[in-house]
Order: sequence, then structure tokens, then C-alpha cells
Amino acid sequence: MMLYRKEFTGLSNLLVVVFCMCLLFGCQNDEHDQGNTSEDQITKNIQNKIMPLGASRVQGFYPWFESYRYYLWKDLIDGGWDFDYIGTEMETGSYPNYKGLSFDTDHQGKMSWTSKQIFKELESILSETGYPDIVLFSSPGGNDILDGLPYENVIENINGIIDIFQNHNPDIVILIEQLAPGKRSFMTQELTAIFEQAVLDVDKIAQEQTKESSQVIAVNMFDGFSDGYLYDNIHYNEEGAEFIAQRYYEVLKTVLE
Repeated sequence: MMLYRKEFTGLSNLLVVVFCMCLLFGCQNDEHDQGNTSEDQITKNIQNKIMPLGASRVQGFYPWFESYRYYLWKDLIDGGWDFDYIGTEMETGSYPNYKGLSFDTDHQGKMSWTSKQIFKELESILSETGYPDIVLFSSPGGNDILDGLPYENVIENINGIIDIFQNHNPDIVILIEQLAPGKRSFMTQELTAIFEQAVLDVDKIAQEQTKESSQVIAVNMFDGFSDGYLYDNIHYNEEGAEFIAQRYYEVLKTVLE
């Protein structure tokens, strides 16, 4: 009888030890799994918020003239980047899915908007969309120039727009377009001179507005752009939209996280 009790006690103690070891290793495995899950989740949550900003060249008017947004969206997918277009406007045209994904229709392009209108409305826009990580500032001041508005006001508004973005997000990256021209038959000598001046001024603005933590990068859409890229006097056809998208993408892939 005593022998049985000793054996039972020894067996009980052994079971307790085994049970404790299982709990210990089980907890360690759970912690390891939770660590991996947490890391994976963090990786999946990394997303670059991109705001396409401008007027009709950003908005597009499918199926007549095109925006670069769809073609850039495909380039970014091909590059494997994690991103999200943001803006208060939505694409009204119909674009096909790509690699099983639906086109991201958000943007901040409005037909005929001037730099002053963007500047005045930007705070309200950002309160609705949140703050982007990257801005694609297209044809800055283009409508102002076409409307014959004072050029010095255009430069002031562009700087003011950049200031608003940087005040809200000190780490923001802003890609600012050096304007693609209109058709040669449309570009008068006076228009051409202003567009060429704008190309120089955008480069200057980019240099002056770049901060330690916030890049402002001029993107040259002027050189290499031709009449064959235009649907009408100033808006892109499909080839033109792809040209603009490619120029943006070449810079974007150097700054995306």
C-alpha cells in the first residue's frame, strides 16, 4: 500500500512538471506567434497616402480627355507599392480592373480651378481627407496663366499651398510639376514665354521650399512633351497621360516608403 502511494506521488509530480513545461513553452510560442503577427500587421498597415492635386488635367474627363492617375496607379501596383489616393473628388469615368484590383478613384482635381481657389479651399479639403504623405501638384498656376491672372499672385499662391501642407505634415513630400505645354498652334509667343518662366520658377520654388524633413521636388513635364500627347489644346490623350504618369513614377519610386 505504501509503495503504491509513493509511485502515485512520483507520477503526480512528474505530470505536474510536464504540465508546467507545456504551459511555459506554449506561452513562449504564443508570444512568438503574437510577435510575428504584430510585425506582419504593422507591415500591412504601412501605406503612402498620395494626393493628386490640380485642375482638369488631374480630374480628366473620360472618355474624352485623360488624367494620368489611372496609368500611374497601374505603375504603382506593378512596383508593389502600398499606397492610397486621397481627395474629396472621385473619378466619374469607368476604368477596367488591373491585376484583380479596382481603380482607386479618389483625387483632388477640379475643372478650371486656379491656384487661388486651391489655396483658399485647401484647409477645408485637408480637414475632410486627412493629411497626405505625398502630393502630386500638377500644372500649378496653369489656369491662372490661361486666364491672364497676375503672374506674381500665382507664385505667391503656390508657395502658400506648399506652406499649408508642410505646416500640417512636416515630413511631407511634394512633387511639383514643371508645366507640360499646350499645342503649338495654341501656344502664343506670350503664353510660351510665361510657361517657360513658370518652368524656371517651379524649380526655384522647389529648392527654396525644401526643408530638412520635407522634400519639394520639381518634376520636368516640359521637355519631351509633344502635340501628339494632347486630346485638344491643353488636355492629355491616353499617350499624354501615360507620359505624365511615367515622369511622376520615376520620381515617386525614389521617395516612397
